[in-house]
Amino acid sequence: MLIDLDPQGSVHTWHTVDAKKNLYHLIVDQVPIGKCISNLGKNFDIIHCDEKLAEAEEFMMRQKDNFSILEQRFTPDLDYDYVILDCPPSLRLMNQNALFYAREIVVPSSTDILGYDALRKTLKQVEKFNAKFGHRLMVSSIIPTLHDARSRVCKTVLKQMREEFTSLLVVDPIRQNAKLKEAPKAHKSIFSYARRSPGAEDYWKLVKLVLENEYMYDSHIKPEKREQALREYFVEGKRREMVIVDNKVTFSFKYIPQVISHLKGALDSHAEKKSGAESA
Repeated sequence: MLIDLDPQGSVHTWHTVDAKKNLYHLIVDQVPIGKCISNLGKNFDIIHCDEKLAEAEEFMMRQKDNFSILEQRFTPDLDYDYVILDCPPSLRLMNQNALFYAREIVVPSSTDILGYDALRKTLKQVEKFNAKFGHRLMVSSIIPTLHDARSRVCKTVLKQMREEFTSLLVVDPIRQNAKLKEAPKAHKSIFSYARRSPGAEDYWKLVKLVLENEYMYDSHIKPEKREQALREYFVEGKRREMVIVDNKVTFSFKYIPQVISHLKGALDSHAEKKSGAESA
C-alpha cells in the first residue's frame, strides 16, 4: 500500500486511479477506507490525494489529539505487508501524523550539499519527535539519490554520508537516469517503462536489499543485533538466499535451523514412503 501525503498529488497526476474518494475524504468526512483505495497493479494499492489535502490539514489542527488522526483512520483496516507513506519534505502536522503512525522511516537524500544538510536536519527532527511523544520511530535506512558519479561534489557528499551514517546508508546510490524522468510522463513505473535501465536496476537492488535484510530493518530488533546483521552483510559479505519453506518465503542465512528441519522432515517422509512401497 502506498499512501500519498503530498498535496501536489504526484501519484494521482501520473497514474490512473479509480477511487472516487481520496485521503481528504478519509480524514475529513471519515468515509470508509475501502472507498479511497485504488489498485495500480498486482499486489499494489494506493490512497491518493490532491490539493485539497491542505484543507484536511487545517481540519486536523482543530481536532483533539490531532497528532494521531492518521493512526485512527488507518487502524485496523490497513492489512498489508508493507504500508509506505510518501511524505513531502516538511514537518507540518500531516507529516507528524505519518511519523506517529509509522514504525520506521526511510530517508532519501540527494548526494549534494543541500541534500546532505537537509538529511542531517531531518534526523535531528526525528529525534526531537521521539522525545516529545515518547515514540520509538527508527530511521532504518538512508537512500542516496540523484547521484552523478562524474561529479566531484556528489562523490564527496556520498563519502561523507558513508562515514557519518555507516549503519544506515544503503550502499549503492540511485544514479541519475533519464528514464526515471521519462517514466511518469508515460504514466508507468520505471519497471514497466524501462526495466533494463540503470534507474530500474538501482531501485530493484534497493527492493531486493530490503527484502533480504528485513531482519536488520525491524524496529523490534535490538540495536546491537541489527549492527551485527549489517556487519555480516556488508563487511563479511554474507548473503541471504531466498528459500520457500511450507509455501512461505524465507531466507536461509537467517532461518537455517528451520530450513534444515523442514528438509530433514521431507527426506524422512520420503524414505518412509519408499520403504513402505518396497515392503508392499
